[in-house]
Amino acid sequence: MTSEVLLNILDDLDDDQLSKFQWFLQKPNNVQGLPAITKSRLQTLDRCKTVDVMVETYGLQRAVQVTRVVLEKISRNDLLQRFPASSSGPEGQSQDKNNMISLQSERCMMVLLQFDRVQVLSVFPESTCKISSSVYITAGRDVHVNTQHEVLQIDKVWKPSDTETQIQPRDIFKHPSGKDIPIRTVLTNGIAGIGKTFLVHKFVLDWAEERTNQDVHLIFPFTFRTLNSLQGKEFGLAELIHDCIPETNDIPVEALNYIFTALQSSGTSSYKKSRFKLLFVFDGLDENRLHLDFDVNNIRSVDVTKSTKIEVLLRGLISGKLLRSARIWITTRPAAANQSPQNLVNTTTEVRGFTDPQKEEYFRKRSRDEEQASSIISHMKKSRSLHIMCHIPVFCWITATVLEELLETREGGDLPRTLTEMYIEFLRFQINHTKEKYGPEKCIQYIKSLAKLAFEHLQKGNLIFYEKDLRESGIDVSEASVYSGVFTEIFKEERRRKQEDKMFSFIHLSVQEFLAALHVHLTFINSGIRFYQRAVDEALQSPNGHLDLFLRFLLGLSLPTNQNLLRGLLTQTGSSSQTNQKTVEYIKEKISENVSVERSINLFHCLNELKDVSLVEEIQQSLRSGRLSTDKLSPAQWSALVFILLSSEEHLDMFDLKKYSASEEVLLRLLPVVKASKKVV
Repeated sequence: MTSEVLLNILDDLDDDQLSKFQWFLQKPNNVQGLPAITKSRLQTLDRCKTVDVMVETYGLQRAVQVTRVVLEKISRNDLLQRFPASSSGPEGQSQDKNNMISLQSERCMMVLLQFDRVQVLSVFPESTCKISSSVYITAGRDVHVNTQHEVLQIDKVWKPSDTETQIQPRDIFKHPSGKDIPIRTVLTNGIAGIGKTFLVHKFVLDWAEERTNQDVHLIFPFTFRTLNSLQGKEFGLAELIHDCIPETNDIPVEALNYIFTALQSSGTSSYKKSRFKLLFVFDGLDENRLHLDFDVNNIRSVDVTKSTKIEVLLRGLISGKLLRSARIWITTRPAAANQSPQNLVNTTTEVRGFTDPQKEEYFRKRSRDEEQASSIISHMKKSRSLHIMCHIPVFCWITATVLEELLETREGGDLPRTLTEMYIEFLRFQINHTKEKYGPEKCIQYIKSLAKLAFEHLQKGNLIFYEKDLRESGIDVSEASVYSGVFTEIFKEERRRKQEDKMFSFIHLSVQEFLAALHVHLTFINSGIRFYQRAVDEALQSPNGHLDLFLRFLLGLSLPTNQNLLRGLLTQTGSSSQTNQKTVEYIKEKISENVSVERSINLFHCLNELKDVSLVEEIQQSLRSGRLSTDKLSPAQWSALVFILLSSEEHLDMFDLKKYSASEEVLLRLLPVVKASKKVV
């Protein structure tokens, strides 16, 4: 098929018919949802130019499909015979069916394109897609169950290993070895907010905009958040797709069933040889509440066109009993790695967020003011806790939002150096930008309600809230959308199924933890020293450290300087400097008790939130002077040394263990540093 065939067909249209033909090209709904061609490009009756514009816009194959559709609309069905593979006979019928499916695929592609473009831009409202699409992704890593607080996993020092392979999103289904080895199932791992869902949306967006992976005919992006509400219900696969992914509703159930039946009956497991190339995405396995038993012996093959329990359909798809040639992509957080069917996964990838150069690139591309960008980067590097958190793209955005505002409006004065200060300023920014419309009292009422919701569900480990959860926290469900509309950069309404209860979440786990700490602070503002000591004890007793970041925020909020920043939200101030000093002493006692490395690191971060760096400075001074004697270090000083070394990029490139004695005790003390270092001498 060539452009010449299209030209010959248009030559047989008179000027009126050509004019009508061009009119349909300007209307997206009249050409199966494909992009409209602007009127200015079709202002001539030149047939050659019309063909050129169509091929430019759609590509040759799609231009042919569009021509077939429009010829029917202008009642020139006689010209359809000029196209190869007419519908007379089995081959022709198959070709017509393929053409119809291809057009429906285009329609789905266009709607998914619009949806995913919105999703991508919602993560980075300033339209920095090119920056954020370059989050660091590694291939071929084993995924281990890790129930430790995810911020602490970043704390173990984010450093690309020499043995890691960085990959581009478009290459997610290429084998890490570079060899042409078929991959059916990919498992992508990463902590909350690091960019897994963003990566999925970006992948679909690039496909829909015809930039990458054009071998794929259809992508079906599911989320476990949506699937959870269908527990125990029965669907055919096509109906399930329509129910969970509204963007696919323009593809008839009959067309989807035709595809699925053709694939299932073919018996092929080869993606490359498959007549229809499909990709099913299951985002957020860590949020799964369905019973998915992946014991292959217990999984039976079913008719995908018949109503079947959703759990059976998902098990069949993921295990390969159904649609063996379709590709599967699962994303999860580390704590749920054991839920994934490891025996069915061909390769694993990990989203690691921003590298240090990518952080700087983000700030420079976001800010039009080079001097301002340099100031933000310089400030970020001065604070280890901010620098670590900036590996998370969402935190980079929070940091940029706050610092840009402060650099433009605050003359002189200190910029936030701790996490608590940064999140207080972020909250103030949100209130200041909404109080004119809703009034300060209403804004503060909303924030307090959200803080209560955050705390109650942090205790339960919930990141997603349904309408009943909001009611239990005293939030008027009829106003729930107002909350997400007022504080769009704190609280958001999630994409959901048709007729389903609304779902909500905070933009990042750390925002929920900060607001939870704010709720506790507002509730127990005058509880005294024992209150903070109990909070430290409770966080240390948590088996997975899920209260660690919450504790940092709670202690940071106890500082009078931070309470001054919250004037308006706080009607009174709480703890005194004496209380803060006693809390500092209590934390140092805990560090001396030989707690685990992870917990001692978090306790040092707690001291940082309380503006006490005495232990760290003491060791740093000894290191600088060369007078550090490992024979005389107390347990607290050992912990401080490990904290300093783990925070040092220089030491972790090449760690000289001999400087600290070669005894077995020293090796055991410094083992976390040895493990984190690229090279040890």
